[in-house]
Amino acid sequence: MANAPAQDEDRERSKKVGSLASLWPFVTPYWRMLMMASVALVFTAALSLILPIAVRKVIDGFGQVELLDSYFAAAMGIAFLLAVGSGVRYYLVTRLGERVVADIRKAVFERVISMSPAFFEKIMTGEVLSRITTDTTLVQSVIGSSVSIALRNTLMLIGGLGLMLYTSPKLTGLALLLVPAVIVPILVLGRRLRRLSRENQDLIAASSGNAGEALSAVQTVQSFTHEVESRETFNEVTEQSFGSAMRRTGARALMTTIVIFLIFSGIVGVLWIGARDVQSGLMSIGQLAQFLIYAIMVAGSVSFLSEVWGELQRAAGATERLVELLQSVDTVQDPAEARQLAAPVKGKITFENVRFHYPARPETAAMQGVNFTIKAGETVALVGPSGAGKTTVLQLLQRFYDPDEGSVQLDGVDLREMNRGEFRRALAMVPQDPVIFAASARENIRFGRPEASDAEVEAAAKAAAADTFLSALPQGYDSYVGERGVMLSGGQKQRIAIARAILRDAPVLLLDEATSALDAESEHAVQKAVEAMAKERTTLIVAHRLATVKRADRILVFEGGKIVAEGSHSALVEQGGLYARLAKLQFTEGLQPA
Repeated sequence: MANAPAQDEDRERSKKVGSLASLWPFVTPYWRMLMMASVALVFTAALSLILPIAVRKVIDGFGQVELLDSYFAAAMGIAFLLAVGSGVRYYLVTRLGERVVADIRKAVFERVISMSPAFFEKIMTGEVLSRITTDTTLVQSVIGSSVSIALRNTLMLIGGLGLMLYTSPKLTGLALLLVPAVIVPILVLGRRLRRLSRENQDLIAASSGNAGEALSAVQTVQSFTHEVESRETFNEVTEQSFGSAMRRTGARALMTTIVIFLIFSGIVGVLWIGARDVQSGLMSIGQLAQFLIYAIMVAGSVSFLSEVWGELQRAAGATERLVELLQSVDTVQDPAEARQLAAPVKGKITFENVRFHYPARPETAAMQGVNFTIKAGETVALVGPSGAGKTTVLQLLQRFYDPDEGSVQLDGVDLREMNRGEFRRALAMVPQDPVIFAASARENIRFGRPEASDAEVEAAAKAAAADTFLSALPQGYDSYVGERGVMLSGGQKQRIAIARAILRDAPVLLLDEATSALDAESEHAVQKAVEAMAKERTTLIVAHRLATVKRADRILVFEGGKIVAEGSHSALVEQGGLYARLAKLQFTEGLQPA
């Protein structure tokens, strides 16, 4: 708790507009485009400041007919150059904004997609997507528009003030008396606007996360007739977001109203004094018109800057949230100097005194001093009640987490000494809940090995007993299977996942309840395919259905995060204990799956 004040202070600082500086590394690669846009911006600002001088010449030159046409021609020329320069500036800054935001989205996705599961225990996927979409849209608006507008109006403000002073020091001095009155509401209301902007973005992310969670499980929602409750929860979060947006909009509207009233009431007052000076012959009508145009430019610049300030406040909050993702520290890190697996990978697996607690459940040990070695080419089954630690073995073997103590080794090399991408290529996984992507069946199988040919994909499908139903689909293997495989049955999805693993052709095969969703006929066919694969590779089978593990070379029985017995099916039955009780339940008392 001692660090809490410091953390709060850091978080408060990060909400300021200065956090936009975090975007600079994404801008610098396009410095040429930035320089061209800056030149166009300065060019158009300079032309805008020259235009009132031309107007003064026209007004004061009405009595000089021979020069009047030249003054009008010059004014038209300036207007043309201003239009061209503005168009070029708009194109360059918009392109820069789109390019930078595309790079930010890619960087955030690249960072998040490689994070270990512990990261997603603390943040919802919908919130991550909100940051990648909504927050980057705000950043794009700032880079592609707001910053350019802010810089241009800053130049107009500085240049306009200088030329106002040159045109009439007296009127300029009177106008500057308004500056403190304008700045105070910007500073006071700006703080509130910054806080409300951050709150609004957080609520938008919460709304997206809530909707994403409900839609990803829409069948479960409908099965339990939970539509009304889901709608009410989403509506509540959405209304909170709307209320926050209205408070932010109200604060910004109030700030804009106060600033514009003060500015333009001041202009009217100054103009009244200037009109009396014209009557007194102290300045010409052209000078007054020139001063008035510059005053309007300066006032408009201040007004634009006050509005842009609000946009920058919102973008600062969005940038902070994106930077949080980019700077997230993964609990699982690749070593600076990684060791290489000897080729070819044999597939020997060793767990040495492994102790482990899931980050979300630090009080409960998932593994307590687990030791075992699986020889290359051996088929080992992991059985035991739910929560005993079986799936944790697969999680640690894929290095989604690191053990608290001990080591997990592949071919004698600690996984922590290798790059995750390298040793994971030696693994093929079939999860209990297979993930099917919104693509064709062929592409879902090819996910196991992207470079595989169509013939290899179809061969893998046949080995997984999936060819029959895939061939019967309207477009065969090229049929679209829907988001999360919604157009397939549970057994069909499982067979596609098995085909994917077969196609990967990795030396280590991991099966987590791989046949749990299959009917008896399909299970028999897949079991034969798995046995054929297992002859040439190391295989770990996690299963509750003991019929699927009877032919394993060895069975490890887990209970309470420990190995309580090991041996063959027949040996374990003879020993009695947990495995014998499970076998009796399934094979003797009619609970054997159909």
